[in-house]
Amino acid sequence: MSALAPKPDILCIGSVLWDIIGRASVPLGAGGDVPGRITRLPGGVALNIALTLARLGLRPGLLTAVGRDAEGQDLVAACAARGMITDYIHRTDRPTDRYMAIESGGGLVAAIADAHTLEAEGAAILKALSDGRLGTPSAPWAGMIALDGNLTEALLTEIAGSALFERADLRVAPASPGKALRLRPLLTHPGTTLYVNLAEARQIGDCPDADAPAAAEAMLARGAARVLVTDGANPCAKGMAGEGIHIGHPPKVQVRRITGAGDTFMAAHIVAEREGASPKAALDAALKAAADYISKEVGT
Repeated sequence: MSALAPKPDILCIGSVLWDIIGRASVPLGAGGDVPGRITRLPGGVALNIALTLARLGLRPGLLTAVGRDAEGQDLVAACAARGMITDYIHRTDRPTDRYMAIESGGGLVAAIADAHTLEAEGAAILKALSDGRLGTPSAPWAGMIALDGNLTEALLTEIAGSALFERADLRVAPASPGKALRLRPLLTHPGTTLYVNLAEARQIGDCPDADAPAAAEAMLARGAARVLVTDGANPCAKGMAGEGIHIGHPPKVQVRRITGAGDTFMAAHIVAEREGASPKAALDAALKAAADYISKEVGT
């Protein structure tokens, strides 16, 4: 461990980028042109999780790839200002990644994730886990890791069998339904908890018509150790091998934003479990945190 870099409470591995979000209060269809607001905020699955972890009192460390361009400089500074440990970020001459989304009427219209730099840098972002700063192959990191599905399938497969991760408590989230199948190699890692929405769970569990409890059952049947499946305002499901399925009910709130809700749910659940909450209490805390997040105006 470097004397200059503090030890994180948890590692967040994956996308750290700029979120560019356009929001309109009225429904918007293809080709529509309406008034609204456009914001640029630090985002990405790994960073969204880290932001909530930091707000709840933890000190997360980021393992990701960020460009040396002006956008990257601003992004790293913004992360540090928000309580992240940025010492382990891999810097590159490639451009800093970005995510662009349009939301209207409380729902997501469309989104494009440009995570090409993260994908291109591959295993370089994990160097601190093997060079002694955060661990070595013979003495791997033994704490929590929040891992997101923006990594390539090849790298996720490597992580699933790597000695660097064999002692980790892996908390895994897909980046989107389109990338959910990348996570299948991690299903059989004994320390993995998968946080997925219903669309992602249906893909991983190969159960296209399932509700959240049935999708959780299907994922467990494929070898998953533990899963949490959310379905917006509908009941969610938590499943653990040998312990069956438990149902949670999200609070009813007015939806004002969507992007980042799942990451907030995951981070709040992690913190509740670290604090010793019961399974039900941890699930309820995560559902409340997500409900509070989506019901607040941007910037509040």
